[in-house]
Amino acid sequence: MSLRLRQAVSLFAAFALTYFFSALLRAVTATLAPAFSAELGLGAADLGLLAGAYFFGFAALQLPMGRALDRWGPRRTQLALLGVAVLGCVAFAQAQTLAGLIASRVLIGAGVAACLMAPLTSFRRHFTPAAQLRANSWMLMTGSLGILASTLPVQWLLPLWGWRGLFWALALLLLLCMVMLAVVLPRDDAESDGTLAGAARAAVADDGYASIVRHPMFVRLAPLAFVMYGGMIAVQALWAGPWLTQVGGATATVAAQGLFAINLAMLLAFLAWGAVMPRLARKGVTAAALLTWGAPPALLLLAWNVVQGPAAGALHWAAWCVACTCISLSQPALGQAFPAHLAGRALSAYNLVIFGGVFSVQWGLGLLVDALEGAGVGRVAAFQLAFSALGLASVLAYLWFLARDPARGRASCE
Repeated sequence: MSLRLRQAVSLFAAFALTYFFSALLRAVTATLAPAFSAELGLGAADLGLLAGAYFFGFAALQLPMGRALDRWGPRRTQLALLGVAVLGCVAFAQAQTLAGLIASRVLIGAGVAACLMAPLTSFRRHFTPAAQLRANSWMLMTGSLGILASTLPVQWLLPLWGWRGLFWALALLLLLCMVMLAVVLPRDDAESDGTLAGAARAAVADDGYASIVRHPMFVRLAPLAFVMYGGMIAVQALWAGPWLTQVGGATATVAAQGLFAINLAMLLAFLAWGAVMPRLARKGVTAAALLTWGAPPALLLLAWNVVQGPAAGALHWAAWCVACTCISLSQPALGQAFPAHLAGRALSAYNLVIFGGVFSVQWGLGLLVDALEGAGVGRVAAFQLAFSALGLASVLAYLWFLARDPARGRASCE
């Protein structure tokens, strides 16, 4: 079912505003860490656990959420989970202990788990393939904007409201998002379309996620999503900062400015992808073709940054992150490979692969750096070797992507 332009714009805007706040909530603990430490006496390990609690709640909901998206539809699933996020923000604002903060953070992560998958599922049902590519890129752009808003704007508001006041405000803003979504979003197809409702019920009764993860498109894209897409987010969210300070010797202030530049560059990259993708799609350029040609520059830039070592600054890592954004095109491409009543599960399973990659790369790079330094390797060389391992894994994922090309298989059989 397609929507009129005004309806489509309203639908996108409502989803985008909600995703903006979910991205802000994901990243805001980095800005608020000094305030948490000062008020509650939290150490580095406590802060790491607090940040990870969000991802625990987020990841735990991906698979059941995918089934809910297909069974109940994006509208009802998103609204129900956002209610959990509101409760999480209220609980966080009132928490007095680390345990309370962690439990609240898990609720927040679970509550915003559908803030990208619900819109992508809705776009799959209501938008044309070209419009899906544009909407996906611009959704990711609003996420980058939310991450930017979690830095300097939050820092400016902190003396006025305090961190507890900020979370009360975020709870109110999420409530307003719920009202907007309830008004703007069309009724879920499961409520209004008997044919699709029947297909959705049949889908829920099938073999769950087994048919999803065995699908040729899922098998082909999963390694790229895990290593390159997950690696990009891991570097953007964590490891770019330590590289700038511990390898490049930048001060904390200069590193913060560098991270701002990296996030701004990614925002502009997603804006550009959204602008050009419909035109490319009309010319017959597929997401798979763009991945084929777009991944090699990212691999070369990563190798160049590793070789440059201390000379690789924020602009170098911004260029690599921008090059990696082509992997984001795999999300709508995957959704289009499945019928609409399975899109929720397919996209949620794929998102779990991506965030599994984020966790693995974030942790894996740290383990490698520590292990190499423990073996007597210098700090700079340890970072270079660890990132070389990421590069090698990325090359293998790309070769897997090429080897699983259906056209390549057909050509070999002729």
